[in-house]
Amino acid sequence: MPELFLEIGCEEIPSGYVPPALEYMREELAAFFSRNQINAATPDVLGTPRRLVVSVKKVDALQKDIVDIFHGPSVSAAYDDQGKPTKAAIGFARGKGIDVAALTREDTPKGAVVCARVEKKGRPTSDHLNEFLPQFISRIPFSKKMRWANKTRPFARPLHWIVALFDGKTLEFSFDGVACDRFSRGHRFLKPDEFQVKDLASYLKKSAKHFLFVDPEIRKQKILEQVQNLAKEVGGFVEEDLELLNTVNFLVEFPVAIRGDFDPQFLKLPKELLVMTMKHHQKYFPVSDEKGNLLPCFITISNMSAGEGHEIKNGNERVLRARLEDARFFYNEDKKKSLDDFVEPLKGVVFQKKLGTLHEKMERICGLARVLSAHTCPDEEPRALRAARLCKADLVTLMVYEFPELQGIMGGYYATHSGEEPTVAQAIQEHYRPAFAGDDLPASELGAIVAVADKLDTILGCIGIGLIPSGSEDPYGLRRNALGIIQIFLHRGWQVSLDHLIEEGLRAMESKIKLDAGTIKNHVVELFSQRYKTYLHAAGFPYDAIDCVLSAGIDSIADVKAKVSAFSELKKQPYFEPLAIAFRRVVSILNDEAKGEVNTELLNEPAEKNLFATYLQVRAPVLQHIQDKEFSQALEKIVEIKPAVDRFFDEVMVMVEDVALCKNRLRLLRQISSLFSGFADFSLFISKKS
Repeated sequence: MPELFLEIGCEEIPSGYVPPALEYMREELAAFFSRNQINAATPDVLGTPRRLVVSVKKVDALQKDIVDIFHGPSVSAAYDDQGKPTKAAIGFARGKGIDVAALTREDTPKGAVVCARVEKKGRPTSDHLNEFLPQFISRIPFSKKMRWANKTRPFARPLHWIVALFDGKTLEFSFDGVACDRFSRGHRFLKPDEFQVKDLASYLKKSAKHFLFVDPEIRKQKILEQVQNLAKEVGGFVEEDLELLNTVNFLVEFPVAIRGDFDPQFLKLPKELLVMTMKHHQKYFPVSDEKGNLLPCFITISNMSAGEGHEIKNGNERVLRARLEDARFFYNEDKKKSLDDFVEPLKGVVFQKKLGTLHEKMERICGLARVLSAHTCPDEEPRALRAARLCKADLVTLMVYEFPELQGIMGGYYATHSGEEPTVAQAIQEHYRPAFAGDDLPASELGAIVAVADKLDTILGCIGIGLIPSGSEDPYGLRRNALGIIQIFLHRGWQVSLDHLIEEGLRAMESKIKLDAGTIKNHVVELFSQRYKTYLHAAGFPYDAIDCVLSAGIDSIADVKAKVSAFSELKKQPYFEPLAIAFRRVVSILNDEAKGEVNTELLNEPAEKNLFATYLQVRAPVLQHIQDKEFSQALEKIVEIKPAVDRFFDEVMVMVEDVALCKNRLRLLRQISSLFSGFADFSLFISKKS
């Protein structure tokens, strides 16, 4: 069967642009064939910095015939009393390009209507492709597109050639002055000759002879093999880094690993600095020994063979040496001062124009750190405050100015150099964690305290001035910060009131915020609830269990997960659904009249006396279990009241004319609801029958 082959050749596309472009090409072509009722296999996509390739096999040469049925006016409106077509029927038929006599009738929920059956003969697939592919190429998503030279249509980089074949024949379209052809081009330097393409099989065979590894997976495997082999030659290895590997993979067409060396004296610099320079700035693979210590060498991936003169190796060594010399200079200059000397200059750096300077932020972090440490580790409060004071100081150092990715890390090194206590230095180094999905949490208690204080201050400040995340817009990473705080609380098992922390944080920035405290708090709690809901669902808990517990409050972050776990286990019991229904009945009948204490003298029905007695019997154990964080046991005890609740509703009328009696019964139900209302909102439980 026919095959579609398309190659788009251009100047080197940025590495990060290529994978999304290939994925778009796969999905959009599959959708195109499905939309036009053309049978085709799943598209295969390949790519390098200079070419985007897609092949679709087993494509029908001819589109299927399409029959569309259109509903028109009602039969009564389409024909008069004599059964002759009206203007409505004639106009409808004309609009669909058929004779009015060809109209049929069909019964619909709205009554009988006339129908037009319109048949479209299938067109050659090549015709569809000639029309579609220019639009398809123009819509390939790139983070940034530009117009080049005298071209009118934007693309990631200047377009040089297009190979577009269907069933072995060249398609007949052009894109921005570049016409389809059947000739591809080899590696830019090693063999730039043109070569003729017939299909994917011939393309892959000839591209290999032209120093092209077009399949990203094959290219990636070759990079890995070469890198590890070169590392073994010096008794080392390269740590796995998929992000770096994927980046390098789309920088080359013919990967050649080359090992370079640098002066061992540079190993005296912080390891993170060396790794950052090699990986993020130069796209090099650092080499480590079996203990994880860096070796004075690196591996770079070239797009061509090394050459006898080692020019590529020498050139990369010169570039790295210059960068490391700069880093060493910055490092030595910064160390001429203590870390505390950099705190005062924070007054000249704006954190956010409405929220003030980094120095003001630091002072607010100190306030929150004091509250947190008082609850979690009172003996460590002085060190927590010291770490909070110094946590942002490295932002005005030469090193972090040049290498912003090292913020916090360099602060830890400078704190150690300045003679700060080891726990303070570690806290400074850790306080940005977790900085991204999958990142490590702070390993130390002080690091966790400063991290939470910093993240919560950012959340409160941004929401306080109206920077509330919406859709995909979250420039200050408030969602990520909220999730980070949740993860830290769970990891540490902290029993600290989130409401109290929010109130303390808002009090410290009272002069900065624009919204009222209540509105800010509602937005902050909603942000935490949404992040927590996502986190718990990803952990495997059912949505309704999460909603039931979160609706009762999120003040104790650590308790929420334990309650959701206990509630989820209770849900598995066969008696849970009738229990939830019974508790829903309790809540649904409550109103403002339910406030107040139960008057036992007004309990005159046996069922209400029994319910009150049962309540008194289970109340103390339930409260004790909750106080001891034994949530499963608390729920098991609450279950014991269900028979008394059922009997009450079967035998007692609540909304009676006697006002005092009615109020008393409502108050009794309110007491019952208090057993579980602080635990979960049973009204949000999703019944299997609903």
